Amino acid sequence: MNLSYLQLIRQNRNFRNLLWGQVISELGNWFNFVAGLGVVRLVSGASPEAAGLLLLFRTLPFAVLMPIAGAVADRFSRRTVLLVSDLVRAGFALLFLLVTKPEDLWIAYAASILLSAATAFFDGAKNAATPNITGKEGLLSGTALMFSTRFLLMAVGAALGGIASVVFGYEIAFIINAVSFLASAASIWLIPEESMRQRSVEERMAERRSRPGFFAEIAEGLRYTVKNPFALTILLMNIIWATGGGATNIVFEGLGTMVFTKESTNPDFVYSFLLTANGIGLGFGMLIAHKVGSFVEKKKITRSFMTWTLILHGIVFAAAGFMPHLWLVALMVMISRAMIGAEYAVQETLFQRSLPDHIRGRISTLDRGAEITMFSASSYAAGISLTVISAESLTLIAGLLAAASGVVWMVRSRGAGHDLSEPERNANPAVEAKA
Repeated sequence: MNLSYLQLIRQNRNFRNLLWGQVISELGNWFNFVAGLGVVRLVSGASPEAAGLLLLFRTLPFAVLMPIAGAVADRFSRRTVLLVSDLVRAGFALLFLLVTKPEDLWIAYAASILLSAATAFFDGAKNAATPNITGKEGLLSGTALMFSTRFLLMAVGAALGGIASVVFGYEIAFIINAVSFLASAASIWLIPEESMRQRSVEERMAERRSRPGFFAEIAEGLRYTVKNPFALTILLMNIIWATGGGATNIVFEGLGTMVFTKESTNPDFVYSFLLTANGIGLGFGMLIAHKVGSFVEKKKITRSFMTWTLILHGIVFAAAGFMPHLWLVALMVMISRAMIGAEYAVQETLFQRSLPDHIRGRISTLDRGAEITMFSASSYAAGISLTVISAESLTLIAGLLAAASGVVWMVRSRGAGHDLSEPERNANPAVEAKA
């Protein structure tokens, strides 16, 4: 039985606090994202290479550090990791206030690297703790709510961030971001440590004395992923998706500065408008994920649902680049993102259910880190490509590359049969026995 959204929120105070912390910090983070890109555009003369570098530095450190962050989340207090990450991010967000001229671009890049690094540890601890906080019956709804609010806040935060940047200036957006991290830390403070793990404090202390070294644990996570068919399939599928998905923000930037921007239109508005449509679509997809996930599990069509949703969402996104009006582009983006939002909630729930608690942080962050590494490389490559190809062509290429992830899933998951509601059967017996 999967708990409904209302059941989970009403019955689980710890989840409410975790969700509320994410809501506050994500809202501020999107203010920072829009304002940061705007500042770089302003001081660099709208250079696509500069925009690509900023996106690279916002994502690559996150990807590189994710395996380490996962090991930290498995080894140390997840609550402490969450709190420290929020506090240091509040300070890093204010560094963007120092960027006022072209010579200051390095400060924007350095601040992005530091924020990305701290976020890796926050997400590693949050992802590892969420299944324990929600419980198995609340995991589908919890996953959908965590991601739907994140993506809805992408829409709201992008829109408000764009408005704040135009009306009040970029500085206000950076200050709001710093305050949001402090508010998130206050919410996390209310969650007891023991709710974030299956084992008691005494059991964890005894385990820590006998467990292998830190880097040996990272290697253990890598071996699990390589040997476990289901985990490896998810990893490969997400890497392929990121080859196209990583170009999304550069696509929006290109459409804003090269296609739909007229002399009287601020490129921040076009970018924020498309980012808002992106967030609305993803948020809606996540909100319907509980119904969709329960339906596909009941009908035993999980494999085919994921296959065709992945393929079709990429095709729809590719077609968006050839729409004659901005509102049509936004509509196609929303449809594409609603599809991938629902699919991702189902995928992530299956993945989290398949992972033992003692190793969950390492496996989930390894997967996320590999995906974000490709996402980062794709963002940078997309920024460079806009110097030689049109924004419409880039949109087409990005959509088709993202659609290819559905083909990877279809081929790799064929041996698992049509009912993937219990992916634990694919787990590595040796590792499961150890758990």
